[in-house]
Amino acid sequence: MAKLGLNVDHVATVRQARGGIEPDPVTAAAMGELAGAEGITIHLREDRRHIQDRDLEILRQTVKTKLNLEMAATQEMVRTALKTKPEQVTLVPEKRQELTTEGGLDVILNLKSITDTVKRLQGGGIVVSLFVDPNQEQIKAANKTGADYIEIHTGSYAEARDWKSQQQELENIDTAIKLARKVNMGVNAGHGLNYFNIKALAALGGIEEYNIGHSIMARAILVGLDRAVRDMVELIKYA
Repeated sequence: MAKLGLNVDHVATVRQARGGIEPDPVTAAAMGELAGAEGITIHLREDRRHIQDRDLEILRQTVKTKLNLEMAATQEMVRTALKTKPEQVTLVPEKRQELTTEGGLDVILNLKSITDTVKRLQGGGIVVSLFVDPNQEQIKAANKTGADYIEIHTGSYAEARDWKSQQQELENIDTAIKLARKVNMGVNAGHGLNYFNIKALAALGGIEEYNIGHSIMARAILVGLDRAVRDMVELIKYA
């Protein structure tokens, strides 16, 4: 059955807006787990715009389910990951000026460097996932790196504004899921998912974990984090 990986980056974003100590993403992660999230996701960016190194260190000690660290494939981040040992690392592209991750990794173009990074992380006992667009050639390249998982970038699906476009994006994702499964890679998904578009996506099957943050935190402002997480868990499990 599919799981929810709760992304708590946006809790840290609110904290950093004032430069204080609240709200605490560590507390949010614990509350999310109690509400049914089966993983906690954070993105430690190179510019440290939201999640800080201290957050990572404390979450490593307190997360009871699975800690998934999103990060760029840089030497600094690899060293950090090998030191803190999250259960999973998801390698993502990163631009300093972007508001949020804008697309998947270009594994084809960076095959050697990504392969080297995957091997270093796996050598440290860490499961590795690659954040890629639902593109067959990129998934084939991802398989060549030896990564354990792909995480399908669902941004194009989430941004589709008419039924025909949504169906086309769902077909692309479904094809990507089947290809990844065929080459024995696990499949996760995330980016732009909310309480409405998750339904059709989850109904496809084949995705093990959905990493979702913004829409859950947006709802939590209005109804509370416990209910916001429980609502999403229910949608994912009973789609």
